[in-house]
Amino acid sequence: MFFKYLKYVDKIHVEYKVNLLMKTSTINKEEIEKFSKISEEWWDPQGKFKPLHKFNPIRIAYIKNNIIKTLNIKNKKKPLENVKILDIGCGGGLLSEPMNRLGAEVVGIDASDKNIKVAKLHAKKNNLNIDYLCASPETLKTNTKFDIILNMEIIEHVENVDNFLKSCSSLLKKNGIMFVATINKTLKSYLFAIVGAEYVLRWLPIGTHDWEKFVKPDELVNISKNYKLNLNRIDGVKFNLIKNEWHLSSDKSVNYISQFIKN
Repeated sequence: MFFKYLKYVDKIHVEYKVNLLMKTSTINKEEIEKFSKISEEWWDPQGKFKPLHKFNPIRIAYIKNNIIKTLNIKNKKKPLENVKILDIGCGGGLLSEPMNRLGAEVVGIDASDKNIKVAKLHAKKNNLNIDYLCASPETLKTNTKFDIILNMEIIEHVENVDNFLKSCSSLLKKNGIMFVATINKTLKSYLFAIVGAEYVLRWLPIGTHDWEKFVKPDELVNISKNYKLNLNRIDGVKFNLIKNEWHLSSDKSVNYISQFIKN
């Protein structure tokens, strides 16, 4: 009878841990499946990730310039040498690779195994040393505290923003920098990022974004404060149809990019 009771208690304990894991997981299975289906197109500049290829130059410059300024780096040849970067939601490696070329030690994680396989293959072809892992921030097993965390176009796809930022903070060293690029939750963002980009211009596959998951800057800042992540700067990002390129702007009503420092 006593052993039956122990088995029953153990079963309850296992069920509790499973339920707890489900509640704290930031992985949204539908979002992962969505991007896994088109994973092989990551490195096609004219494919389904064309908007990211267009967006990439300004992301790279923003990240590089702000790291150099904040960390007071003097090395001009490889400015990010010895800087440890965690690229969360790395996809096929569109940001991980240029960061590695700038000298950074890069770990790229993504919850999609297909994305990771694409990223590994592309890095190998280009002789780049990047550590790609299929993981989310709360499941990543590492003793490393990173200098930089990149959350670029990922936060609007996670299941629980609060838990996501909490997990990110635990992986960032004191005085480390976290970059977040995402979409504001406004009527304008619905018209531009969903109706315009997905249905009219067909820049993105229909269903790429869910307006309900968009995050207002104030909301992002307030949640981040709970985990010792303080806003250092925030900028709007706009697309110029005439020049066919992205540029920084004071207008944060649709896309915005921000820099947080952990205290």
